[in-house]
Amino acid sequence: MTNYLFTILNSKSTPEDLKSIAQKVANNERITIEDGVRLFDADLPFLGVLANYIRESKHQDFTYFNRNIHIEPTNICVFDCKFCSYSKLLKHKTEGWELSEDEILDKMREYKDQPITEVHIVGGVHPKMGLNYFASLIKKIKEIRPDIHVKAFTAVELDYMCRKAKVSYEEGLSILKEHGQDSLPGGGAEIFDEAIREQICKDKCTSDQWLDIHETAHKLGMPSNATMLYGHIEEPKHLMDHMNRLRNLQDKTGGFNTFIPLKFRNGENQMSHIAEVSVIYDLKVYAISRIFMDNFSHIKAYWPMIGRNTAQLSLSYGVNDIDGTIDDTTKIYSMAGAEEQTPTLSTQQLVDLIKNVKRHPIERDTLYKVVKDYKDVEFKSSEEKSY
Repeated sequence: MTNYLFTILNSKSTPEDLKSIAQKVANNERITIEDGVRLFDADLPFLGVLANYIRESKHQDFTYFNRNIHIEPTNICVFDCKFCSYSKLLKHKTEGWELSEDEILDKMREYKDQPITEVHIVGGVHPKMGLNYFASLIKKIKEIRPDIHVKAFTAVELDYMCRKAKVSYEEGLSILKEHGQDSLPGGGAEIFDEAIREQICKDKCTSDQWLDIHETAHKLGMPSNATMLYGHIEEPKHLMDHMNRLRNLQDKTGGFNTFIPLKFRNGENQMSHIAEVSVIYDLKVYAISRIFMDNFSHIKAYWPMIGRNTAQLSLSYGVNDIDGTIDDTTKIYSMAGAEEQTPTLSTQQLVDLIKNVKRHPIERDTLYKVVKDYKDVEFKSSEEKSY
């Protein structure tokens, strides 16, 4: 037990209900939804002590990143999510893009000899890009880079693909797996509460469908990530309900790699009238996520969305992963006014970012196998721009 946690447990100034939660953390006991809601009213330093205690108990001071790129085939989308600044409806096609298969494969060829370990493929839900199209595309990507890990398609995309192809989730995912898909990202979860979902993304897949798709993927041996969109019209009780549904599924399957809270950004979307939450609130969400999500090994802060400085701060509030190099290959958050308008960091920059807050940088692959330990690595000037 750290001195800070010991102080909290023995301080007369700590409210008894918060002291009870801290004791659960010290005893490695699961906290309840009600505990989680209460934590939103706790002071940030208190949350930091609990979250960092769990983080260091699980991972010491290790902080993970990977070398990855994003491919976004299109931002044309049949759905109309109110918080989305990225996608464009078919009637607004002039404002969107639609990459051809050759353009996508050419992008992969650009990285054929680069030491990236993952390609992340997500985009809008385009009616012309179906299950067979993407299965064929993944197969061709693997022909270019047989060693690359393909993490592809949100549950929203997969639900649409399967419905259009008239196959079950299991059949659709099996086809993609046979063609080379390795895992699923966590996007499209937003908030599971049905009343909130009705207001912000009522035409996309339901909460139960999202969970069903990920459970099916886990049964097929395809791990996945999980996300949560916070900082819009939801309340703490909705966030805790969301995390609880994920925690329950993780109890059942153990198939989630990491949990990623995603901050609502209000640039150029139908919810622009809603002010963004503060950095203090960001850190509270990360900390409470780490405290509550006891069966998730990893909590990730997606640095292109919250910015480098907040990502560094988050490493003291439960976060042990800050994603990857990206190489300016994603527009999903930059179009919404995120901190990073040109989201790319070299390996050296990521390592320095982690070391500058006294953490231990570890390059990982998608499944958190160690690729390289950078604790004692000194970069040469020629390596500065290395992916």
